[in-house]
Amino acid sequence: MANPGQPTIQQGATGRVVRRLQRAIRRTPNLSLVVDGIFGPATHAAVIQFQQGNPPLVVDGIVGPHTWAALPDGGPMPVLSLGSTGDAVKSLQTVLTNGASQWGGVTPQGIDGIFGPHTEEAVEAFQAWGHVVVDGVVGDQTWSVSLHAASATLESAVGLQYVIG
Repeated sequence: MANPGQPTIQQGATGRVVRRLQRAIRRTPNLSLVVDGIFGPATHAAVIQFQQGNPPLVVDGIVGPHTWAALPDGGPMPVLSLGSTGDAVKSLQTVLTNGASQWGGVTPQGIDGIFGPHTEEAVEAFQAWGHVVVDGVVGDQTWSVSLHAASATLESAVGLQYVIG
């Protein structure tokens, strides 16, 4: 099960569990949903739409065990920033290098798995292009930026194998 032990939630809920739900729905993919931790009307509508498309789920807008089980893993991607290292950074650098011409031509200047100042500059250029907060930190909002190609987001292009369970 991709989302084990999650509580039943519905409109009005807030917090980390709602972020997990919103990330899972975005990975269906429903790129219109914002990951903000608030189970409001937009999240409710997205849950209904998901339930309608996945019989035999009950279409009630409530996310219980059966809906959680039908959703992809909603765990977070790692937060990457100056000083981060590893394969997730290497994959991020690859995506930033390959798409740099779309978001201002700023590249990480190498694919070494080390999140240094050049990677930070490339992330900032990507964030400006994606109309999210420009802070050089790759968190939920940056991972959710649509790449405008085949329903891809930064997280799906880098690789969902980095989701933190």
